[in-house]
Amino acid sequence: MSFDLREIISVTLILFAVIDILGNVPWLLRLRNRHIDVQPGKATMASGVIMVAFLFVGEEMLRLMGIGLPHFAVAGSVVIFLIGLGMILGREFIHIEKDTHSSSIVPLAFPLIAGAGTLVTLLSIRTSFQMPNILAGIMINLAIVYLVLRTVPTLSRWLGKGGIDVLSRAFGVILLALAVKLATDALPALIATPMAQHALSTPVAPAIH
Repeated sequence: MSFDLREIISVTLILFAVIDILGNVPWLLRLRNRHIDVQPGKATMASGVIMVAFLFVGEEMLRLMGIGLPHFAVAGSVVIFLIGLGMILGREFIHIEKDTHSSSIVPLAFPLIAGAGTLVTLLSIRTSFQMPNILAGIMINLAIVYLVLRTVPTLSRWLGKGGIDVLSRAFGVILLALAVKLATDALPALIATPMAQHALSTPVAPAIH
């Protein structure tokens, strides 16, 4: 396996859309206004550990529960579809409580950066992208997250509410397309598995000589 620039760009854009760090700039500003110490380095590192660990261990966890990667990809496509639809319509179909009373690392790393949507996406895209390219996409997004956390007030002034809304809707469309792609890629494997199991369980009639 080798690095593929197209795959790296695709994974980077997908994760960037799911994490939606720019769309969370107003919430990050509220954290600062409440004098909560936002620690960009620690929050970014914690997010990276969560994402990489789940990327490698998540499939084994599913296997222990008897769930295959294609099953998870289809389920994940539903979650990603709802996230993207919410971004386009400006609504939140999957509500995640952002507890601003706890340490800033906790709500930033999980669920803001490495939340349910991000973890679902990571396992789902394993069916379509090579591991080195997924890891590269994660690293690029962590660098973006770190820069955003360091420059929240400046970014807020540059983008404005209108700019953040436009970005959110644009990446929402990308997520809808990703959800359709994940579902269509995984469905043939789901259909083929029961057929293969049925063929194995069907007794073969003895040959008549």
